[in-house]
Amino acid sequence: MNSTHSGLDLNLLRVFLAIWDLRNLTIAGDRLGLTQPAISHALRRLRDHFDDPLFVRAANRMLPTDAAIRLHEPLDQAFGIINRAIQERVAFDPAVTQRVFRVAMSDVSEVFYLPRLMAKLVRIAPAVRLDVVPLAMDTVIGSMRAGEVDLALGYIKNLEGECVSTPLINDRLVCMVRSGHPIGRAKLTKAGFVSLQYVHAGSNAPGHAMIEQWLSDNDIKRQIAVRLGHFSVAPEIVRDSDLAVIFPETVGREFYSKRDFRLLQLPFDLPPVEIKVHTHPRFGSDVGINWLRDTMVEMFARRR
Repeated sequence: MNSTHSGLDLNLLRVFLAIWDLRNLTIAGDRLGLTQPAISHALRRLRDHFDDPLFVRAANRMLPTDAAIRLHEPLDQAFGIINRAIQERVAFDPAVTQRVFRVAMSDVSEVFYLPRLMAKLVRIAPAVRLDVVPLAMDTVIGSMRAGEVDLALGYIKNLEGECVSTPLINDRLVCMVRSGHPIGRAKLTKAGFVSLQYVHAGSNAPGHAMIEQWLSDNDIKRQIAVRLGHFSVAPEIVRDSDLAVIFPETVGREFYSKRDFRLLQLPFDLPPVEIKVHTHPRFGSDVGINWLRDTMVEMFARRR
Protein backbone atom coordinates (compact mmCIF):
# COMPACT_ATOMS: atom_id res chain seq x y z
CA MET A 1 0.00 0.00 0.00
CA ASN A 2 1.15 3.50 -0.75
CA SER A 3 1.30 5.85 2.19
CA THR A 4 -0.41 9.20 2.03
CA HIS A 5 -0.23 12.22 4.29
CA SER A 6 -2.97 14.44 2.90
CA GLY A 7 -5.73 11.95 2.20
CA LEU A 8 -6.85 8.37 2.57
CA ASP A 9 -5.17 5.72 0.41
CA LEU A 10 -7.72 3.93 -1.81
CA ASN A 11 -6.34 0.58 -0.63
CA LEU A 12 -6.97 1.57 2.97
CA LEU A 13 -10.50 2.48 1.98
CA ARG A 14 -10.94 -1.04 0.61
CA VAL A 15 -9.65 -2.45 3.90
CA PHE A 16 -12.07 -0.36 5.96
CA LEU A 17 -15.04 -1.45 3.84
CA ALA A 18 -13.99 -5.12 3.85
CA ILE A 19 -13.71 -5.18 7.64
CA TRP A 20 -17.04 -3.38 7.88
CA ASP A 21 -18.72 -5.98 5.66
CA LEU A 22 -17.12 -9.10 7.14
CA ARG A 23 -16.37 -8.11 10.77
CA ASN A 24 -13.34 -10.41 10.69
CA LEU A 25 -9.73 -9.48 9.89
CA THR A 26 -8.74 -12.87 8.51
CA ILE A 27 -11.73 -13.12 6.18
CA ALA A 28 -11.31 -9.49 5.11
CA GLY A 29 -7.67 -10.23 4.33
CA ASP A 30 -8.68 -13.29 2.29
CA ARG A 31 -11.11 -11.19 0.27
CA LEU A 32 -8.44 -8.60 -0.47
CA GLY A 33 -5.58 -11.06 -0.96
CA LEU A 34 -3.73 -9.73 2.09
CA THR A 35 -1.87 -11.68 4.77
CA GLN A 36 -2.84 -11.40 8.43
CA PRO A 37 0.11 -9.06 9.18
CA ALA A 38 -0.77 -6.90 6.17
CA ILE A 39 -4.43 -6.50 7.12
CA SER A 40 -3.46 -5.74 10.74
CA HIS A 41 -0.95 -3.13 9.53
CA ALA A 42 -3.60 -1.55 7.34
CA LEU A 43 -6.01 -1.35 10.27
CA ARG A 44 -3.30 0.33 12.38
CA ARG A 45 -2.83 2.93 9.65
CA LEU A 46 -6.56 3.55 9.54
CA ARG A 47 -6.65 3.94 13.32
CA ASP A 48 -3.75 6.40 13.18
CA HIS A 49 -5.38 8.34 10.36
CA PHE A 50 -8.72 8.72 12.15
CA ASP A 51 -7.34 8.69 15.71
CA ASP A 52 -9.86 6.05 16.71
CA PRO A 53 -9.83 2.25 17.17
CA LEU A 54 -12.58 2.00 14.47
CA PHE A 55 -13.14 -1.75 15.08
CA VAL A 56 -12.87 -3.52 18.43
CA ARG A 57 -12.80 -7.24 19.04
CA ALA A 58 -15.83 -8.85 20.66
CA ALA A 59 -15.69 -12.65 20.80
CA ASN A 60 -14.80 -13.63 17.22
CA ARG A 61 -16.03 -10.43 15.58
CA MET A 62 -14.66 -6.96 14.95
CA LEU A 63 -17.41 -4.50 15.86
CA PRO A 64 -17.37 -0.88 14.61
CA THR A 65 -16.97 1.99 17.02
CA ASP A 66 -19.25 5.03 16.90
CA ALA A 67 -16.62 6.80 14.80
CA ALA A 68 -16.55 3.92 12.28
CA ILE A 69 -20.35 3.97 12.06
CA ARG A 70 -20.27 7.69 11.27
CA LEU A 71 -17.49 7.20 8.73
CA HIS A 72 -18.99 4.26 6.87
CA GLU A 73 -21.56 6.03 4.71
CA PRO A 74 -19.29 8.87 3.48
CA LEU A 75 -16.38 6.47 2.88
CA ASP A 76 -18.64 4.06 1.02
CA GLN A 77 -19.93 6.91 -1.14
CA ALA A 78 -16.38 8.15 -1.74
CA PHE A 79 -15.31 4.70 -2.89
CA GLY A 80 -18.17 4.66 -5.40
CA ILE A 81 -17.32 8.12 -6.73
CA ILE A 82 -13.64 7.24 -7.17
CA ASN A 83 -14.46 4.01 -9.00
CA ARG A 84 -16.93 5.70 -11.35
CA ALA A 85 -14.34 8.37 -12.18
CA ILE A 86 -11.77 5.68 -12.97
CA GLN A 87 -14.21 3.64 -15.07
CA GLU A 88 -15.25 6.61 -17.19
CA ARG A 89 -11.63 7.36 -18.16
CA VAL A 90 -10.58 3.81 -19.08
CA ALA A 91 -10.93 2.82 -22.74
CA PHE A 92 -11.90 -0.79 -23.43
CA ASP A 93 -11.34 -2.80 -26.61
CA PRO A 94 -11.91 -6.54 -26.13
CA ALA A 95 -9.62 -7.40 -29.03
CA VAL A 96 -6.54 -5.91 -27.34
CA THR A 97 -7.35 -5.48 -23.64
CA GLN A 98 -5.25 -7.42 -21.13
CA ARG A 99 -7.77 -6.97 -18.35
CA VAL A 100 -8.25 -9.56 -15.62
CA PHE A 101 -11.89 -10.18 -14.64
CA ARG A 102 -12.78 -11.85 -11.36
CA VAL A 103 -15.88 -13.99 -11.79
CA ALA A 104 -17.66 -15.85 -8.98
CA MET A 105 -19.14 -19.20 -10.03
CA SER A 106 -20.28 -22.36 -8.33
CA ASP A 107 -18.49 -25.55 -9.32
CA VAL A 108 -21.63 -26.54 -11.26
CA SER A 109 -21.47 -23.33 -13.29
CA GLU A 110 -17.77 -23.87 -13.94
CA VAL A 111 -18.46 -27.24 -15.55
CA PHE A 112 -21.35 -26.04 -17.71
CA TYR A 113 -20.48 -22.44 -18.63
CA LEU A 114 -16.73 -21.99 -18.33
CA PRO A 115 -15.52 -24.21 -21.22
CA ARG A 116 -17.87 -22.48 -23.69
CA LEU A 117 -17.07 -19.03 -22.38
CA MET A 118 -13.31 -19.52 -22.57
CA ALA A 119 -13.55 -20.95 -26.10
CA LYS A 120 -15.25 -17.74 -27.21
CA LEU A 121 -12.99 -15.37 -25.27
CA VAL A 122 -9.90 -16.94 -26.84
CA ARG A 123 -11.33 -15.93 -30.22
CA ILE A 124 -12.69 -12.47 -29.52
CA ALA A 125 -10.56 -11.27 -26.58
CA PRO A 126 -7.36 -13.34 -26.62
CA ALA A 127 -5.52 -11.35 -23.92
CA VAL A 128 -8.41 -11.29 -21.40
CA ARG A 129 -7.89 -13.43 -18.32
CA LEU A 130 -10.52 -14.76 -15.93
CA ASP A 131 -9.85 -15.38 -12.25
CA VAL A 132 -12.68 -17.67 -11.19
CA VAL A 133 -13.49 -17.68 -7.48
CA PRO A 134 -16.05 -19.72 -5.52
CA LEU A 135 -19.58 -18.36 -5.34
CA ALA A 136 -19.67 -17.76 -1.58
CA MET A 137 -23.20 -16.76 -0.66
CA ASP A 138 -22.30 -14.97 2.55
CA THR A 139 -19.65 -12.70 1.01
CA VAL A 140 -20.36 -12.38 -2.73
CA ILE A 141 -22.48 -9.21 -2.47
CA GLY A 142 -19.90 -7.43 -0.35
CA SER A 143 -17.14 -8.57 -2.71
CA MET A 144 -19.02 -7.19 -5.71
CA ARG A 145 -19.81 -3.93 -3.94
CA ALA A 146 -16.13 -3.54 -3.03
CA GLY A 147 -14.95 -4.34 -6.57
CA GLU A 148 -13.14 -7.57 -5.67
CA VAL A 149 -15.58 -9.57 -7.83
CA ASP A 150 -16.69 -8.15 -11.18
CA LEU A 151 -19.50 -10.57 -11.98
CA ALA A 152 -21.24 -13.51 -10.35
CA LEU A 153 -22.92 -16.27 -12.32
CA GLY A 154 -25.39 -18.64 -10.74
CA TYR A 155 -28.43 -18.94 -8.50
CA ILE A 156 -28.34 -16.24 -5.83
CA LYS A 157 -31.45 -15.32 -3.86
CA ASN A 158 -32.46 -12.04 -2.24
CA LEU A 159 -30.43 -9.62 -4.38
CA GLU A 160 -33.33 -7.24 -5.02
CA GLY A 161 -32.10 -3.65 -4.88
CA GLU A 162 -28.49 -4.71 -4.35
CA CYS A 163 -27.36 -6.07 -7.73
CA VAL A 164 -28.36 -5.93 -11.38
CA SER A 165 -29.36 -9.50 -12.28
CA THR A 166 -29.89 -10.62 -15.89
CA PRO A 167 -31.70 -13.97 -16.38
CA LEU A 168 -30.01 -16.77 -18.27
CA ILE A 169 -32.05 -19.93 -17.66
CA ASN A 170 -34.56 -21.40 -15.25
CA ASP A 171 -33.08 -24.74 -14.25
CA ARG A 172 -34.38 -27.45 -11.96
CA LEU A 173 -32.84 -30.24 -9.93
CA VAL A 174 -33.29 -33.86 -10.96
CA CYS A 175 -32.12 -37.26 -9.76
CA MET A 176 -29.46 -38.79 -12.02
CA VAL A 177 -28.79 -42.55 -12.14
CA ARG A 178 -26.97 -44.78 -14.62
CA SER A 179 -28.96 -45.97 -17.62
CA GLY A 180 -29.05 -49.59 -16.41
CA HIS A 181 -30.05 -48.75 -12.84
CA PRO A 182 -32.40 -51.29 -11.17
CA ILE A 183 -35.02 -48.58 -10.74
CA GLY A 184 -35.75 -49.11 -14.43
CA ARG A 185 -38.22 -46.83 -16.16
CA ALA A 186 -40.43 -46.36 -13.14
CA LYS A 187 -41.43 -42.85 -12.05
CA LEU A 188 -39.49 -41.78 -8.98
CA THR A 189 -41.77 -41.77 -5.92
CA LYS A 190 -41.00 -40.35 -2.49
CA ALA A 191 -40.47 -43.89 -1.21
CA GLY A 192 -38.17 -44.62 -4.12
CA PHE A 193 -36.26 -41.39 -3.52
CA VAL A 194 -35.59 -42.35 0.11
CA SER A 195 -34.63 -45.92 -0.80
CA LEU A 196 -31.79 -44.88 -3.12
CA GLN A 197 -28.20 -44.44 -2.00
CA TYR A 198 -26.60 -41.15 -2.96
CA VAL A 199 -23.40 -39.43 -3.84
CA HIS A 200 -23.42 -36.26 -1.74
CA ALA A 201 -21.46 -33.51 -3.44
CA GLY A 202 -20.38 -30.68 -1.15
CA SER A 203 -21.05 -28.21 -3.93
CA ASN A 204 -20.96 -24.47 -3.32
CA ALA A 205 -23.92 -24.14 -5.68
CA PRO A 206 -26.78 -22.34 -3.88
CA GLY A 207 -29.31 -24.53 -5.71
CA HIS A 208 -27.89 -27.55 -3.93
CA ALA A 209 -28.00 -25.72 -0.62
CA MET A 210 -31.67 -24.96 -1.31
CA ILE A 211 -32.69 -28.59 -1.71
CA GLU A 212 -30.56 -29.71 1.23
CA GLN A 213 -32.37 -27.17 3.40
CA TRP A 214 -35.73 -28.23 1.98
CA LEU A 215 -35.06 -31.91 2.70
CA SER A 216 -33.95 -31.06 6.23
CA ASP A 217 -37.01 -28.87 6.86
CA ASN A 218 -39.28 -31.70 5.71
CA ASP A 219 -37.36 -34.36 7.67
CA ILE A 220 -36.56 -36.34 4.51
CA LYS A 221 -33.37 -38.29 5.07
CA ARG A 222 -31.23 -39.68 2.27
CA GLN A 223 -28.83 -42.60 2.48
CA ILE A 224 -25.41 -41.13 1.73
CA ALA A 225 -22.85 -43.63 0.40
CA VAL A 226 -20.03 -41.17 -0.31
CA ARG A 227 -19.38 -37.50 0.43
CA LEU A 228 -17.33 -35.42 -2.00
CA GLY A 229 -15.72 -32.02 -1.60
CA HIS A 230 -16.99 -31.02 -5.08
CA PHE A 231 -19.46 -32.39 -7.55
CA SER A 232 -17.54 -32.73 -10.84
CA VAL A 233 -16.55 -36.38 -10.30
CA ALA A 234 -20.05 -37.44 -9.17
CA PRO A 235 -21.28 -38.50 -12.65
CA GLU A 236 -18.30 -40.86 -13.03
CA ILE A 237 -19.19 -42.54 -9.72
CA VAL A 238 -22.87 -42.81 -10.69
CA ARG A 239 -21.98 -44.21 -14.14
CA ASP A 240 -20.30 -47.26 -12.59
CA SER A 241 -22.58 -47.93 -9.63
CA ASP A 242 -26.19 -48.03 -8.48
CA LEU A 243 -25.75 -44.74 -6.64
CA ALA A 244 -27.74 -41.61 -7.48
CA VAL A 245 -26.94 -37.91 -7.37
CA ILE A 246 -29.12 -34.80 -7.30
CA PHE A 247 -28.05 -32.74 -10.28
CA PRO A 248 -29.09 -29.61 -12.21
CA GLU A 249 -31.11 -30.75 -15.21
CA THR A 250 -29.31 -28.50 -17.72
CA VAL A 251 -25.91 -29.91 -16.76
CA GLY A 252 -27.32 -33.42 -16.46
CA ARG A 253 -28.54 -33.33 -20.05
CA GLU A 254 -24.96 -32.82 -21.18
CA PHE A 255 -24.18 -36.23 -19.72
CA TYR A 256 -27.56 -37.72 -20.63
CA SER A 257 -26.83 -37.14 -24.32
CA LYS A 258 -24.20 -39.88 -24.04
CA ARG A 259 -26.98 -42.34 -23.05
CA ASP A 260 -25.04 -43.38 -19.96
CA PHE A 261 -27.56 -41.84 -17.54
CA ARG A 262 -31.24 -41.38 -16.79
CA LEU A 263 -32.67 -38.17 -15.37
CA LEU A 264 -35.59 -38.70 -12.99
CA GLN A 265 -37.96 -35.95 -11.96
CA LEU A 266 -37.91 -35.41 -8.21
CA PRO A 267 -41.16 -36.30 -6.42
CA PHE A 268 -41.35 -32.87 -4.79
CA ASP A 269 -42.55 -29.44 -5.87
CA LEU A 270 -39.48 -27.24 -5.69
CA PRO A 271 -39.06 -23.69 -6.99
CA PRO A 272 -37.00 -23.29 -10.18
CA VAL A 273 -33.29 -22.63 -9.91
CA GLU A 274 -33.01 -19.22 -11.58
CA ILE A 275 -29.55 -18.89 -13.12
CA LYS A 276 -28.57 -15.25 -13.68
CA VAL A 277 -25.48 -13.16 -14.25
CA HIS A 278 -25.12 -10.53 -11.53
CA THR A 279 -23.27 -7.21 -11.51
CA HIS A 280 -23.20 -4.39 -8.98
CA PRO A 281 -24.71 -1.01 -9.92
CA ARG A 282 -21.71 0.74 -8.39
CA PHE A 283 -19.78 -0.40 -11.49
CA GLY A 284 -22.58 0.25 -13.96
CA SER A 285 -20.37 2.53 -16.06
CA ASP A 286 -17.57 -0.04 -16.32
CA VAL A 287 -17.50 -0.81 -20.05
CA GLY A 288 -15.46 -3.98 -19.57
CA ILE A 289 -17.83 -5.52 -17.01
CA ASN A 290 -20.82 -4.61 -19.19
CA TRP A 291 -19.14 -6.23 -22.20
CA LEU A 292 -18.44 -9.48 -20.36
CA ARG A 293 -21.97 -9.59 -18.95
CA ASP A 294 -23.49 -9.00 -22.40
CA THR A 295 -21.25 -11.69 -23.87
CA MET A 296 -22.52 -14.18 -21.28
CA VAL A 297 -26.13 -13.20 -21.89
CA GLU A 298 -25.72 -13.52 -25.65
CA MET A 299 -24.17 -16.97 -25.26
CA PHE A 300 -26.25 -18.52 -22.51
CA ALA A 301 -29.64 -16.81 -22.14
CA ARG A 302 -32.40 -19.25 -23.02
CA ARG A 303 -34.63 -17.53 -25.52
CA ARG A 304 -38.33 -17.94 -24.93
